[in-house]
Amino acid sequence: MTDGPAGRPQLATDAHVKYIQSLNSRQDEYEYWLTEHLRLNGLYWGLASLFFMNRSEALPREETIAFVLSCQCANGGFAAAPGHDAHMLYTVSAVQILAMLDAFENLTAKNNGCEAVAQFIANLQNRTSGTFAGDEWGEEDTRFLYGALNALSLLGRLDLVDVDRAVEYVLACANFDGGYGVRPGAESHAGQVFTCLAALDVAGRIDLADADKVGRWLSERQVPNGGLNGRPEKKEDVCYSWWVLSSLTLVNRLHWIDRDALITFILSCQDPENGGFADRPGNMVDVWHTVYSLAGLSLLDYPGLELVHASYCMPKSTIAKIVGVPHRS
Repeated sequence: MTDGPAGRPQLATDAHVKYIQSLNSRQDEYEYWLTEHLRLNGLYWGLASLFFMNRSEALPREETIAFVLSCQCANGGFAAAPGHDAHMLYTVSAVQILAMLDAFENLTAKNNGCEAVAQFIANLQNRTSGTFAGDEWGEEDTRFLYGALNALSLLGRLDLVDVDRAVEYVLACANFDGGYGVRPGAESHAGQVFTCLAALDVAGRIDLADADKVGRWLSERQVPNGGLNGRPEKKEDVCYSWWVLSSLTLVNRLHWIDRDALITFILSCQDPENGGFADRPGNMVDVWHTVYSLAGLSLLDYPGLELVHASYCMPKSTIAKIVGVPHRS
């Protein structure tokens, strides 16, 4: 790793690739089994990271597809790992992985294929309010609404749900301060701002967002060391390099933050020797913070990275091929 402008460290790409490759080789470690409930999501985070670094070949394609298919349940949805229950979040990760690997045809051959997945998602919509539950037990959250529109758009089946009612629900989650909450009346949070704005964008209604109002709230998330936080008076966390920046991109206000200061902060969170990114400098790395650090750097036009789509956290080229519309930037 060499220094960049003004002595700033550069992205340790080779170390990050090796770190991601090593994640599935640690099955003798206690921590590996403690995170079984995140296995499919973790695969998406790792694979997306590799795509952003233009190193998608670093994970074996056929083995990756086989694992994803092994997580599909009889109801068409996907579980975190074989033997677990289906859930919206894991189903979205599965669809995103198969989209990046151009492998929907593999899905078509199993359990009634794409249609079964789309029906699983559609059945989770609350037709009265427009929002979505995560699973059959009924917990509702804007994360699930966004995930549903994300996956259904990739599958080409947004027609199965009431998109207009979903948009109405998102608008009801907007707060007086410019942010959005997990449900109407809930506290504004940068992660929920992303789910709401990205859902509007996928639905083709990002024009309904108050760009200046939400942009102001988002730009105020930058703290003196260049990092971003998720709410007022909270510490910075490198994952908000995605949640905040993607949202600012969607409302054309990315220039409202200090780009160079944020790049410096993001790079200070990487482990240049062993790879991976931590929430803050000096902490333990994980694949969650790694993918959102790389996605944030991509939005900031960091050299050598694949362009990321601000609504999907996937390569922009993949979305252009499948959905056919880039994010509005």
